[in-house]
Amino acid sequence: MPSIPQYLPRLTLIAALCFNFGAHAADDRDSLFGDGIPTAPSKPAASGSGIKGFVQFELARTTATPDHWSKMRTRADLSSQGKLGDGLKWKLGARFDYDAVYGINDFYNSDVEKNQRFNATLRENYLDYSAGNWDFRFGKQNVVWGEMVGMFFADVVSARDLREFILPDFDQMRIPQWAARAEYFADDFHAELLWIPVASYDNIGKPGAEFYPYPLSKDFSAQYKQELRPERNAENMNYGLRLSTLKNGWDISGFYYRSTDTNPTFYRDIVFAPTPTFAFQARHDRIHQFGSTLAKDFGEVVLKAEAVYTRGRNFTVLNAMDSDGVTPQNTLDWAAGLDFTLPADTRLNVQLFQRQFFNFNEDIIPDRRENGYSLLLNNKFFNNWEAQALFISSTNRPDWLFRPRLTWNFERNWRLLVGADVFKGPPLGMFGRYDQQDRVYSEIRYSF
Repeated sequence: MPSIPQYLPRLTLIAALCFNFGAHAADDRDSLFGDGIPTAPSKPAASGSGIKGFVQFELARTTATPDHWSKMRTRADLSSQGKLGDGLKWKLGARFDYDAVYGINDFYNSDVEKNQRFNATLRENYLDYSAGNWDFRFGKQNVVWGEMVGMFFADVVSARDLREFILPDFDQMRIPQWAARAEYFADDFHAELLWIPVASYDNIGKPGAEFYPYPLSKDFSAQYKQELRPERNAENMNYGLRLSTLKNGWDISGFYYRSTDTNPTFYRDIVFAPTPTFAFQARHDRIHQFGSTLAKDFGEVVLKAEAVYTRGRNFTVLNAMDSDGVTPQNTLDWAAGLDFTLPADTRLNVQLFQRQFFNFNEDIIPDRRENGYSLLLNNKFFNNWEAQALFISSTNRPDWLFRPRLTWNFERNWRLLVGADVFKGPPLGMFGRYDQQDRVYSEIRYSF
């Protein structure tokens, strides 16, 4: 199982609300863009859909020693979309967070408090234009290429908010990119061109936060320099091409993506004054990625699979004599899963995944082949109740995450959720590193 920060965007299952057990049609433009704007004849004047979104309150208490409140966050996610004329659409979105937990205790340092107490961020803000077989989107947008249920393997474009590890809902984690996207549709064929002049990167938070991705152990004595983000120039622009087709029910795609990695690698220096100390700095590698996805609906069973070959990413080494503490490794990530529709409104998802290292360096933390699996059982009952349990585990070592939860849709537009996150594993394991971050949580949301 992966055990270092670079694995988070690739070998991660997202929590329950992100799971979509149905296949999608690649040639459905509104479904692809997620606009939900009716395709009625356009009006000369601009039109909009009003303000939509949700307001929710999230409460979490970390149960490990010392137990403490770790989240008391109020979140408002607002958006509006509409049409400006024939073939031209728009969307605006923003999010506002305030976490009161930093006002009731002194468990976290000032850097963490500044980073997580209050946030105001832009979400998707773009213009769409359609002309014949072509669709164009310009602005801050999510680009979803992955087709595995709740997994990030081929979802290589969007950055993610990792300040709560992989625990939030998938759509809440995603950070949109400033991009220009062109798509071409012809019968069962779909082509997509992507250019990102100014990239967004994963938000990993600050040292001392609940889920900061320390390169070694949290208890390891070290200094952490400010993250080094790439300069905004032509050398750090991202671009990609994705081709897909739908034949006889098989949805198949292939892509190439050249980018500055959204997820950082921790480089290491040695500081000699006042005493010799390791100093880590998060930096972003320039990488190439080649990938493919497929999906097939067999009725009550849906097959999904994908693979991504990555070249140019660096990984942490344990050799203290290494000059910068990292080594380049080419990797192949693949995943395969089955969704089963069972009686009594029950669904079961089973997935296997692996990361294989080429030109393997014995000094890195993972094994040459890191294997894992996940099980998700979901059941809806009493019309407005839903129970779910998610288990993700490595087969290389006893390293796992267990996530039971219960949801009650008690009124129209209202939802109450309670659950727990339980981590277990070795200190350098993907989940074991958060063994002291077990928590119980609740969430109440009003959607409008």
